[in-house]
Amino acid sequence: MPAKTESRKNNNKNGRVSLAMVAAHAGVSIATASRIINGITNKASKQTVERVRASVEALHYRPASIGRALRCQESRIIGLLAAAIENPTMAAIAASIERALRDEGYVMSVCDTYERADVQDEYLLEMQSQLARAVIIVGAVGSPVLDRMRESGPPMLFVNRPDPDDSNSPYMGIDNYRTGRDVADLLIARGIRNVALIHGALDRTAATYRRQGVLDGLAEAGIMERDILHAHVEGLNHLEVGYAAMAQILERDNPPRVILCMSDMLAYGAYRQVTERAMDPVRDFGFIGFDACPLNPWIAGWLNSIGVSAEHYGRGSVAALKAVWDGEERPSPLFLPHSLHLSGQPLPGEK
Repeated sequence: MPAKTESRKNNNKNGRVSLAMVAAHAGVSIATASRIINGITNKASKQTVERVRASVEALHYRPASIGRALRCQESRIIGLLAAAIENPTMAAIAASIERALRDEGYVMSVCDTYERADVQDEYLLEMQSQLARAVIIVGAVGSPVLDRMRESGPPMLFVNRPDPDDSNSPYMGIDNYRTGRDVADLLIARGIRNVALIHGALDRTAATYRRQGVLDGLAEAGIMERDILHAHVEGLNHLEVGYAAMAQILERDNPPRVILCMSDMLAYGAYRQVTERAMDPVRDFGFIGFDACPLNPWIAGWLNSIGVSAEHYGRGSVAALKAVWDGEERPSPLFLPHSLHLSGQPLPGEK
């Protein structure tokens, strides 16, 4: 005869501690426990509040957020959509933002869009269905759902690459145009006039602004766009784009020796092309990139780079989101402080 299974009054099939279990442990009603857990303590004695909080701690109770999300039509989830999370700079930015959001009581959900509009749209719709409190997009591309969600979706914050179709959308991150001007100022100050410029697709707003900043700054010193060798290769993998673009440069007779790359990953690819041709990339060339990748001090001491330290993104994202949540319809861009990280090596042709 099968053994009898002992029944338990508050059996919880999913193993979670329930509100009823907390109330029973504290010796109060479910309504009283619920009020205290949700911060309403003025209807209970100090002793009752302490008992309920002690029971929460003893039972390791975590309130389910589904009910609150349905009532408020928003959750504690904040989506982060990154264009290429494999990029070390992207990963460092995501980690900084996650730490800051966790300190504020939010949970960050990371999604890699691969810079594809269809994947970005898929994740935007998912964040909307999850009642996300906000969506942070690091490297947005234009897409149909993005267009719709500006008006009817959760608040969105654009990081490092402005909204591709609305320059008034909330923005936080590097001042791409200003960094381009600063690079031009560096070249002018060192007497360098013969340069090559590597970039990928210019429908990505960050590279467009960086490039324009460089061109405007050099033009003020009499170095016009027609005087600059441009190497442009289409593609989303910046390592491959930089590698192929550098090949174009090296096909020229007496090519420029100072190479401006619109991202550090482009510079990595260009450096690889030079080494494979048995040339000395440190002695024969000078590379300048953008983003200040956190790996540069470890593996790319030869690279000069301009960018924002990753730790600034966490505090910046919280500040920018609070401005949006506080009702600022068109908040001003929050530009983070950037700096030049120089290799210590003189640039070829430096005077």
